[in-house]
Amino acid sequence: MIIDRETGQEFEEKTYFGSALRLLYAKNPFSRFIKNVISRLPIFSKLWGGCQNLAWTRRKIAPFIQDYGLDTTEFEKNIQEFTSFNDFFIRKLKKGVRPIQGTICMPADGRYLAFENIAKSDGFFVKGQKFSLTALLQDAKLAGDYQSGSIVIARLAPPDYHRFHFPIDGVPGPSKLINGPLFSVNPLALRQNIHRLTENKRMITQLQTTIGCLLMIEVGATNVGTIHQTFQPGKRVEAGDEKGYFSFGGSALLLLFPKKSIAIDPQLLQNSKRHLETRCLMGQILARPL
Repeated sequence: MIIDRETGQEFEEKTYFGSALRLLYAKNPFSRFIKNVISRLPIFSKLWGGCQNLAWTRRKIAPFIQDYGLDTTEFEKNIQEFTSFNDFFIRKLKKGVRPIQGTICMPADGRYLAFENIAKSDGFFVKGQKFSLTALLQDAKLAGDYQSGSIVIARLAPPDYHRFHFPIDGVPGPSKLINGPLFSVNPLALRQNIHRLTENKRMITQLQTTIGCLLMIEVGATNVGTIHQTFQPGKRVEAGDEKGYFSFGGSALLLLFPKKSIAIDPQLLQNSKRHLETRCLMGQILARPL
């Protein structure tokens, strides 16, 4: 179940290939074997993702739009202009359809969880389950700097707009790649093992801002073999500027803020304490600086 930020109503998420995902993450030896083979060998995601670049996949676009009720008036291109399903998947939106609200905004369309103090949070998707910042960052010293900081998790589902943006003004450094498997980041998978977020392939960027150093982490998932960065390291950016995009598949973004640097939107915090994701759009208010 997810809460829509604009209406405040709860709704059940329609999962792309939901039956296959439930079978893959079922608790039996066969499912575990297949899941590990598919997730730990990048060739499977590369092949599946590569197929989405073929011209014949254009036929999937119209049914997909209808199934998920996507608003085509937001797209920069007309439906007929997309050359493949992946071209549609990495689509750009028209200027102005995601207005930037506030100093610190949502970096992407997605389903959000947020916690003001990582050290005191009682689990992200299931109570009692926590993940190691050291494992996530592969840097014990850097992890220590954020152990009492704030964390924001944005999960992007296949129907979402899959470009991600800077949430605040600042100067980004180069992105660091940490290779890993490509497990699903759907709650069906994360409720079995929250550590998938610290195992999967990911890229880490440090963004120097007026509230301190913000860490932006893009996490790949099943069928997402490539995380594309479109920004220029060292060049100043403004909130809402594009940082990059994900190719075909589900994926996630993690934001790590320094201790006591922000006040996160109260509605988002309240929903997260109930272990409910909030459906938000890029540009909406995420937090205010302290």
